[in-house]
Amino acid sequence: GERASDAHGRAAAAAMATSHAAIEGSRESLRKVTRALLSVSDKTGVVELGQCLAGLGVELLSTGGTAKLLREAGLTVKDVADHTGSPEMLDGRVKTLHPK
Repeated sequence: GERASDAHGRAAAAAMATSHAAIEGSRESLRKVTRALLSVSDKTGVVELGQCLAGLGVELLSTGGTAKLLREAGLTVKDVADHTGSPEMLDGRVKTLHPK
């Protein structure tokens, strides 16, 4: 059988990829999610979510232990610091605060 975290990860990825709507005047259009930032303290289900997103063609950005876990699972992950050009600060406590 399918693990609950697998099903949850797939459902979350599908919902995220299809539900980002942009309002343009009075009409609504869907936008494809092209990049996702995954950086969590509780890693439960994050690999499955990453696999689903990657399977939908979404670029994965991540930090620290989350990035390490995703890479160990065979996923391609870009470090947030590489994307922003700004290193982590305060001993890794500030990783994603950047105007980019």
